[in-house]
Amino acid sequence: MRVPRPDPADLTAVTQDYLKVIWTAREWSDDPVTTKMLAERLGVGAPTVSETVRRLRDQGLVEHAPYGRIELTAAGRAHAVAMVRRHRLIETFLVQELGYGWDEVHDEAEVLEHAASDLMIERIDARLGRPTRDPHGDPIPTADGQVPSPPARPLAEVGPGEWVVARVSDADPEVLRFCAAAGIGLDARAVVLERGPNQPGTTTSDAVHVVIAGHALALPAAVAAAVWAVPGRRSSP
Repeated sequence: MRVPRPDPADLTAVTQDYLKVIWTAREWSDDPVTTKMLAERLGVGAPTVSETVRRLRDQGLVEHAPYGRIELTAAGRAHAVAMVRRHRLIETFLVQELGYGWDEVHDEAEVLEHAASDLMIERIDARLGRPTRDPHGDPIPTADGQVPSPPARPLAEVGPGEWVVARVSDADPEVLRFCAAAGIGLDARAVVLERGPNQPGTTTSDAVHVVIAGHALALPAAVAAAVWAVPGRRSSP
């Protein structure tokens, strides 16, 4: 069944936020979306989440059995992806055109995505040259809802060899600032050497040792989990 192109004006800002969070929670993870997860991510109480999810289910936007996982319907996904597109284009515009840092744009985009018109989003997209990813490497959905995701994995999970940074999670601004200071940005080449004991400046005993731009770094676990990469030229055995 063909899903009509979503119009953000059809939904409240709260509904838009819920749908977007449900979709993004599964974008890079296989963990099920639950009411507890939504409560934590949205910063609201579990009863509020339960009531809102019931309303979304009645509107045909999600599927949810009591105590089960929450899934988007086709209509819910279409609306969610449209909001993700808005959010990521606005983040890209703020960085490229207004000089924001990649650690500053999330909260601004959260506000602006609800106010921008479809025409403004289209003009931003055209002005930026139809970008395919935002400043953090997350894919920008196309106007027809396609999401060109790279086959990336966290550095915390890869083996020794050469990798190319494809994404840095924006969940923690401190991690983004660490990466910026360390020269870890999109398309940077990282040679993963080994996992080893805690090094000065790290906070865990499971550091990931890498060489980036000629500098050897011991990445704390939180950073290694936030930096996603695709294979580059593999190092010799």
